[in-house]
Amino acid sequence: MPLVTSKKMLEDAYKGNYAIGAFNINNMEILQGVVQAAKAEKAPLILQVSAGARRYASPIYLRKLVEAAVEDSNLPICLHLDHGDSFELCKESIDSGFTSVMIDASHHSFAENIKITRNVVQYAHDRGVVVEAELGRLAGIEDDVNVSDKDAAFTDPDQVQEFVAKTGVDSLAIAIGTSHGAFKFKGEPKLRFDILQEVEKRLPNFPIVLHGASSVPQYLVEQINQYGGNMPGAKGVPEDMLRKAASMAVCKINIDSDIRMAVTATIRKYFAENPSHFDPRQYLGPARSAVEKLVRHKIVNVLGCNGKA
Repeated sequence: MPLVTSKKMLEDAYKGNYAIGAFNINNMEILQGVVQAAKAEKAPLILQVSAGARRYASPIYLRKLVEAAVEDSNLPICLHLDHGDSFELCKESIDSGFTSVMIDASHHSFAENIKITRNVVQYAHDRGVVVEAELGRLAGIEDDVNVSDKDAAFTDPDQVQEFVAKTGVDSLAIAIGTSHGAFKFKGEPKLRFDILQEVEKRLPNFPIVLHGASSVPQYLVEQINQYGGNMPGAKGVPEDMLRKAASMAVCKINIDSDIRMAVTATIRKYFAENPSHFDPRQYLGPARSAVEKLVRHKIVNVLGCNGKA
């Protein structure tokens, strides 16, 4: 089975009231853990590459790893560019074999966001590639995305119809209170489901995306801190809120920080308990298993896309 776009995945997710997991990948072990989980749960999969991952591992290495995952798993897998910040980057990714790209021009004016997004859509659609865009701005830090609280903005439902109509975009990331990174809420977690409901009303049957949707499991925070880490106050989006969003118009949920934390917590514990070990395979193997366990939980209990491959 070749790489696929996310178009049918998201259409089926909308009809079935579940969401597809979009998992960020940075190396072989993370990729293997995610794919093994999806294979075990028979789940469709979006594997996404951020700017940081491109710098760390090189796009060609990541693309070849994903191609190996397709061959090994026989799953429907979409390769997605996460937070492409320019037409040129999206074009480069499309030309190199990505089946989906995100153009994030949300830091521009509404009119400029439309113009840039429309150009990417035209180039992508001519080549059978789908496009995600963003309206509104999420706070937080992740790779090259760095938005302060004062610069963050909820999505304005009054703009979504015009934006989608003028750009032809295939899915839309909106801001309803999630944020990037592991420190999402200073007080009690809260998502603006009223905005999501209004967007759903304005864009019936149109797939919505949630960025910054890691849950920051507290057992991982505790394990990291227990073995020398320092993550006081780390807090994510409660999983019941994500499940509610997945039962509405949200068809794609991005997960990155939780995976990083699973890897880090496992390796910290391993080093503390095995100080004489130096073979990377000895600690990367358990880290890969921790990613698989985490992702299987997400697929079944948060996304609800198990058995949908």
